[in-house]
Amino acid sequence: MRILHVVTAWPRDPEDVITPWLATLAEKQSERGHEVDVLAPSWRGLGDQVADGVRIRRFRYAPARWERLTHEETVPDRLQRQPAYAALVPGYLAAGVAAAWRLGRERRYDVVHVHWAVPHGLAGRAAARASRDAGLVTTFYGAEIRWAEKRFPPARAFLRWYCGRSRLVAISESTRAMIAPYAGGRAIEVIPYGVPLPEAPPAAPHERADPPRILFVGRLVARKGVDRLLDALARIADRAWRLEVVGFGPERDPLELHAERLGLSDRVEFLGRVSSADLVAAYRRASCFVLPATLDERADTEGLGVVLLEAMSYGVPVVATRRGGIVDIVEDGRTGVLVEDDPAALAHGIGSVLDDAERARALGEAGRARVRDRFGWDSIVDRLEAVYRSPGEER
Repeated sequence: MRILHVVTAWPRDPEDVITPWLATLAEKQSERGHEVDVLAPSWRGLGDQVADGVRIRRFRYAPARWERLTHEETVPDRLQRQPAYAALVPGYLAAGVAAAWRLGRERRYDVVHVHWAVPHGLAGRAAARASRDAGLVTTFYGAEIRWAEKRFPPARAFLRWYCGRSRLVAISESTRAMIAPYAGGRAIEVIPYGVPLPEAPPAAPHERADPPRILFVGRLVARKGVDRLLDALARIADRAWRLEVVGFGPERDPLELHAERLGLSDRVEFLGRVSSADLVAAYRRASCFVLPATLDERADTEGLGVVLLEAMSYGVPVVATRRGGIVDIVEDGRTGVLVEDDPAALAHGIGSVLDDAERARALGEAGRARVRDRFGWDSIVDRLEAVYRSPGEER
């Protein structure tokens, strides 16, 4: 099967940590003998690449120094912080559609898989039509629907039109509910993304770092709720712990100032972007992983929470807020701890894990088993292949 993935961003080098689940999906599909291409925007003039048997075709949409609409942060975040970048959007859309059409005519794909219908639906449709009506499949993450509804209402009409021309996939039940009003009764498959299960067994809680390490991994943007995590930890400052924050983003400087104001600077380490090996080491020494997702000013929140799956795959007990697709991953009290989006509730949840080593061990083991059984890549690729081969209803 010849497959094209149409995406907003793709790893720029082997150590780039963006969209790791998409890179793994393409790699797994390639390992099964499929021919897999990726259409992604350029970043500062970056050209075509090949990685793990996958061909990445990058389209240019502006002079190299301006090609920063994607990759460093999401497009809505970039436009909110730097509105001047909106001038690049028409060129981005036009260049993406043109590149998709050329690629479709050249490669004649069997399936075009679009990620984030806003803004890539038109490009995906062009590639499918140019391929002589390849199957069009779209994965929705939730953020694009919220953006369309809150910030650009005309996009809602586009979503209704587009959903009638694609097979539909949601990464979580909450995302499926968001798509339903635009789907016109069409089937929506829920297929999350997964993580590989580490071969080496995880360390037991009592073998991990002393004092206990609390870990956060993710982009430093408002919806991740790291400021609320700091507020929560200030409530349990009388006990031993250290917080490691892995990731980068526009909120880093404000978060460091917030930690300083709370008197936590000597106990919070902002590690920034780390290598794959260092990230594995961080998971292995963590006593507790926390994803304090919240709603940002666009009412955006966590679509699924792949970092939770990563932590659980290492047997790390997790604490997370009841937001978005997180509830599809964490079974409260069995594979992790779910709390309300509130610093006091977060503090209580974290404390309940750190105070009870036996409970932490049980949560970690159950979480690892859930990742193996529900979020293994073999199962996920099987389910996507079934969607690819299903009869299309495209009009």
